[in-house]
Amino acid sequence: MPRSTKRLTPAGLSFGVHFLVVEDEVRLADLIVQYLRESGHTAEGRYDGPSGLDAARDPRVDAVVMDVMLPGMDGVEVCRTLRREGNDVPLVLLTARSAITERVAGLDAGADDYLVKPFALEELSARLRAISRRRPALGGARLEVGDLVLDPDERRAWRAGIELDLSRREFAVLEILMENAGWVVSRTRLLEEAWDGEADLTSNSVDVHISKLRAKIDKPFGRDTITTLRGTGYRLETRT
Repeated sequence: MPRSTKRLTPAGLSFGVHFLVVEDEVRLADLIVQYLRESGHTAEGRYDGPSGLDAARDPRVDAVVMDVMLPGMDGVEVCRTLRREGNDVPLVLLTARSAITERVAGLDAGADDYLVKPFALEELSARLRAISRRRPALGGARLEVGDLVLDPDERRAWRAGIELDLSRREFAVLEILMENAGWVVSRTRLLEEAWDGEADLTSNSVDVHISKLRAKIDKPFGRDTITTLRGTGYRLETRT
């Protein structure tokens, strides 16, 4: 998210989501770190198990992305150690193996999710967002873009201090747009995340809900917040 998008605690104090990426393939680790930073978060990389374990103990780390096969100490053991120490930091394991036994071992060790290599960075981002909805370490944070404020936990949203009357689906679409404010979000992605695959990818469900959102968050306030990029998707503008 750009700097003008802020995540807020319920008290209104801004903070960033800080990710730790533990991956011995340096190029992949650096790619993930760069992607997370370009998405508006902060992120750091480690390249082996022991240093990853030490870094994950830092209370400033909000979530961990960790490979299973690591030198010095594998990712499953790192996860198991953290949980044994009472550290419940959200953690996604990366594995090059699709074997069910390995995935089960990671989840049994306390991992929140896993992702099989190769994977798209957008899928990793979606997994992290899913964790954020389940875990208070990443969730429970308000989103603010200009005078637009959204509280995921309370399922409430406001513009200029006025509460918005949004349907469940409208709220979901707005949340995704606010999480990615300043960036283009494709129609396909909105369908996959806000509809969870329930809608036909060829339907106009997204267009209809975008129109309804504009009627509720823009027109009454004389704004033009949601931009349509024909053939690409939608973007929530950060300058409102």
